[in-house]
Amino acid sequence: MKKIQVHAQVGRAENEAAEVLVLLHCEGTAGLTQETAAIDAQLGGQLAALIQRGEFEGKLGEGLLVHTQGKARAKRLLLAGLGKEKDLRVDAFRQALGSAVKRVRQAKVTSFSVVLPAAMLEEIPVQDVAQALAEGAILGSYQFTAYRTANGSKPIDVERLTIYTSQASLLPQMTEGIRRGVATAEATVLVRDLCNHPANVMTPTRIVREAKAVAKESGVRLKVLEQKDMEQLGMGALLGVARGSHEPPKFIILEYKGAKAKKGDPPVVLVGKTITFDTGGISLKPAENMEHMKADMTGGAEVLATMRAAARLKLPLHLVSILPVAENMPGGRAMRPGDIVTTLSGKTVEVQNTDAEGRLILSDALAYATRYKPAVLIDIATLTGACVVALGQFAIGMFGNNDQLKEQVRNAGQRAGERVWEMPLWEEYFEQLRSDVADMRNIGGRGGGMITAALFLSKFVGDCPWIHLDIASTDWSERERAYLPKGPTGIGTRLLIQFLLDRTLP
Repeated sequence: MKKIQVHAQVGRAENEAAEVLVLLHCEGTAGLTQETAAIDAQLGGQLAALIQRGEFEGKLGEGLLVHTQGKARAKRLLLAGLGKEKDLRVDAFRQALGSAVKRVRQAKVTSFSVVLPAAMLEEIPVQDVAQALAEGAILGSYQFTAYRTANGSKPIDVERLTIYTSQASLLPQMTEGIRRGVATAEATVLVRDLCNHPANVMTPTRIVREAKAVAKESGVRLKVLEQKDMEQLGMGALLGVARGSHEPPKFIILEYKGAKAKKGDPPVVLVGKTITFDTGGISLKPAENMEHMKADMTGGAEVLATMRAAARLKLPLHLVSILPVAENMPGGRAMRPGDIVTTLSGKTVEVQNTDAEGRLILSDALAYATRYKPAVLIDIATLTGACVVALGQFAIGMFGNNDQLKEQVRNAGQRAGERVWEMPLWEEYFEQLRSDVADMRNIGGRGGGMITAALFLSKFVGDCPWIHLDIASTDWSERERAYLPKGPTGIGTRLLIQFLLDRTLP
């Protein structure tokens, strides 16, 4: 898939000779925006008539392609719906462009333009709108074709988007919004690509190769702990999970220090679950949909991509990303139900279910992360099926031990269109994790499964300000939506990047 080049430019809608010109419209709005009205005058009122007849209503994600037949400089116009004006939010622009870019591709053209409607920028900052438009176009155009043969027709790649404004004073804000949007969207694309590759390709060793590519970015350093290093450190939980696989585990640490980061500032540390394939181990999963488990590394892919975005955006902060990487396989040396492992922290865990492996590898990674004495510690993981039961597919489960930090993550999710929902982290639930033979066990029964998993993790973070994000409900989509593909979504990436942006930029 070719990258879409996104640019901001000063111009008027009626003067632009675009292959496809996108015109944004709110549902239930009787009149046209100033920009759309200027073109409609060239068409003799054709657009107003379409809206009046109800052929286009402006519902969120709705689109209607109109050929101008030479009456306007643009060859085609695409009316794109933003939903009701009273409900207008930044994500509506993201969804509108995500849907629009698919219609552009269907028209078999490689470039298109969109006009910023001045009236809609009174409530939403132009920088945020430009960022959302860039993200929507890039994410909506996503295709994974790495394993398709040359047989059949080659899919069209949309290569260029121009965002127009009639106000030259808005150009710097638009340019900055586009810069952020491109870096953020391309990070999400990286996550989708990594999670779409099959597990026979995206092995722990291949993850190291991907980390080395990210480490080529300015200001990023890489350290990889091999199995012998983990043994010396005492990472018994991570090593226990990896025992059943022929693929050796890896422990990846990436560190970035922005040029303007204050010396001695404690870092933001991100930890991502990176199970490159999860069979469940001896506690084998059902065969149905097991192929989705190639995406059990989504959390790790997201912290890796966030590191790349932070470097490309030159954020003035100290950032550490940690990826505990392993396969969970039922080999002859595999961890068994009833085994006891000693974690890096020294705490012992009775493994009652080998399919609850994510919390095991994270226990060692979180304990390692506390050595940095982080200002913020966030882990993100496809952790529990219980998250899907509790929240469905539209919310990320959030837990934490710091109210201010939870509010910051909540606000970042709202701005990114990747919303979180807080769940309780009450100590009473730990009764379900008590073991007769070890400090704790790795499962707590059916009731409150998402909560007991998070509570398990909380025992390894010390007194660090900490957030746990369970993305098992959002990391995979069974159908295509506006800017989300079928399959791995990369949801959580833009939330993390927005959180970092909010911490570092005005």
